[in-house]
Amino acid sequence: MTTFRPSPAPRRALRVGFLAMCITGALVAQPTASRPSVYDPPTTPLDARIEAARITRTDPPPLPEQVVLPMPPWFRIASRPEEVPISAEHWARAHVLLERGLTALLDRQGAQGAWMAEASTAPTDQPDATSPIGVAVTALATKALVQSGRTDLESGPVAEAVRYILRARRDDGSFEAGALSNYVTATVVSALAGIPDVAVAQPRERARLWLVENQWDQSEGVDAGQDWFGGAGYGTHGRPDLSNTQIMLDAMYDCGMSPDEPAFQRALAFVSRAQNLKATNGAEWAGDDGGFIYTPANGGESMASEYAGEGRHGEHRPETAPPGLRSYGSMTYAGFKSMLHAGLSADDVRVRAAFDWMRRHWTFDENPGLGEQGLYYYYHTVARALAVGQQTTITDLDGVAHNWREELIDALARRQQEDGSWVNGTDRWLEANAALATTYAVLALQEALKPVTATGIDIVDTPSPRP
Repeated sequence: MTTFRPSPAPRRALRVGFLAMCITGALVAQPTASRPSVYDPPTTPLDARIEAARITRTDPPPLPEQVVLPMPPWFRIASRPEEVPISAEHWARAHVLLERGLTALLDRQGAQGAWMAEASTAPTDQPDATSPIGVAVTALATKALVQSGRTDLESGPVAEAVRYILRARRDDGSFEAGALSNYVTATVVSALAGIPDVAVAQPRERARLWLVENQWDQSEGVDAGQDWFGGAGYGTHGRPDLSNTQIMLDAMYDCGMSPDEPAFQRALAFVSRAQNLKATNGAEWAGDDGGFIYTPANGGESMASEYAGEGRHGEHRPETAPPGLRSYGSMTYAGFKSMLHAGLSADDVRVRAAFDWMRRHWTFDENPGLGEQGLYYYYHTVARALAVGQQTTITDLDGVAHNWREELIDALARRQQEDGSWVNGTDRWLEANAALATTYAVLALQEALKPVTATGIDIVDTPSPRP
């Protein structure tokens, strides 16, 4: 039996608590009927930035009748090997990999305290809107240093990095003002959440509020039947996608927001619409394998369909091919994690279907559906999703049990460079840059080394029945 464990952090773990609600498997005793504001109709016209003709409509996905509290976040790796369910050999190997990786990361920190300060990229829906990415990468690298215990804001690499990040703060609370503002701001919030210093508390909280304010919802005239509802994109003007939505939810979770908050529940609608699951998704493109695509907005897009030569929207799919858009690994783990953040229970059909997809496509050799593309993003997303779910082993559909932590450690050991860094030979989404790939690898290792408790909720190792 594979154990699915939303549970509290050990006493030694530094964490942000959900106030008095941090109890294993606890339910927020607030039924859906008492939360009508989540799906209330908008009171303003549709925002002019949205092309109304491209939006598709489906019935809103079901909200949870009761919200299950996930385990609270924590921001440090375990201090003792007995806190992590891996062998002594893997504990030692992971720490060697981690120290070499952190050294390689520090070697790449620039004079301004930043990583990739001169780098830029463009949103997937605005290829001409190239924007700087240095603040986001610096935030990710800062989080990696903080989770290994480096929190000094007086001097040293974290202090320099935080000063660089805070210089990018805007008057409205966001970070950077380009086409990537949501992505950048969310990564900053998650980085600052792990720093126990009052100096970063106010910028972090204002940035969190900015994320909530800029979610696509009724305040922009978007109603619950529209495929933009509840999502977040790269910036305040872009169409929403699951990658940015899950990063926004990570930030909210890391700040200790309750999953019963309307922002989480609105996001759950968007996440559910990105799943290939006919029981809860009425979109024309939706299949039924339980996996996730890149975005349901504007009729749906999948990077896996593009990778397969069928076009990102499925526009080049052969007539003989199965209908719909293809699921893939990184987005399926992102969807699984996001559903846990939003309080879905282990027996919800959406959670079970995603878990089945993960078992069916279990691997660390590639990002399933995309090959080597986005491999280190995949490693980080897998590790964070399974750590949030408090999984110890995953039993695939052939009945083989996998200790995911040990297999991840082995996969990263095979790919580490002589200087301690990691690099993706497939240059997609900036992973050919060692600073970014190394940051993702270090963050993935740290998720594998965070403490695990012994209690939880079981997901049985048989495919879930479909209604």
